[in-house]
Amino acid sequence: MGKTTNQRGRAVAEGLATAIHEHRLSPGMKLNEDEVGEIFGVSRTIVRSALQSLSHEHLVVIEPNRGAFVARPSLREAREVFEARALLEPRTAHSAATRATPEDIALLKRHIDEEHAAIDAGETGRALRLSGDFHIEIARIADQATIAAFIGQLVARSSLIIALYWRRRQATCESHAHHALLEALEAHDAERAEELMTSHLVDLVSLLDLTEPADAPTSLREALGAR
Repeated sequence: MGKTTNQRGRAVAEGLATAIHEHRLSPGMKLNEDEVGEIFGVSRTIVRSALQSLSHEHLVVIEPNRGAFVARPSLREAREVFEARALLEPRTAHSAATRATPEDIALLKRHIDEEHAAIDAGETGRALRLSGDFHIEIARIADQATIAAFIGQLVARSSLIIALYWRRRQATCESHAHHALLEALEAHDAERAEELMTSHLVDLVSLLDLTEPADAPTSLREALGAR
C-alpha cells in the first residue's frame, strides 16, 4: 500500500531536517521546490507542505517571491535559544535521573557509542546530530512531553547556530560531558545530573562566537581602501 500525501510530506521534512542537522544543508541555502521534489520523487504540493512544516520549527525561512531557504539564525536568536536551553534542560536532567530505567541507560550508551563511531569515521555532521539526539532522549526520559517537544525544537535550531557561530571545526559535545551525565542518570543522582547539564550548556555556549562583528565596509570603495 502506497504512502499517503501526509506521510510523503513528513518523509520529505524529516529528510531535509536530518540534512540540516548534519550540516549537509548550510544556513542560507536555497531549497528549490522543483529540485527537492525531483530528489524525493514527490510533487511540488508535497514539497511545499514539508517546507511549511520546517518553517514552523524555525529550520526553514519562506520569503515571498523568493522561495524557501535554510534558516540563518541571528546572534540574538542564537543567544535566546541557548538561554532557553539553560532554563529547561538542567531541570529536565534532574527529572530524568529520577525516572531512568535500565533500558533508557542502555539506549543512551548506544547513542554515545554511535557518536564516537561517527567521530572516528570523520562524519562530524552525523556526530553532531547524534549529540543533539542524546539531549532529546534525556528530555524523553523525563516524561514531560510538552517540554521535550520544545527542547527538541531548540536542539534542532542549535545545529544551525553551531554551523554559523562555532569557534572550531569540532561540532560535537565533549565526550566526557555526556559520559558524566550518563553516570549521574544511571546512579539516579538528580542533583548531580542537574549540575552537570548546567555546566555542559555553559561550556557549549563558551565555544560559540556570539560577539557582535565589527562594522563591515558599506561600499566597494571602502572595502578596497580606495580614496
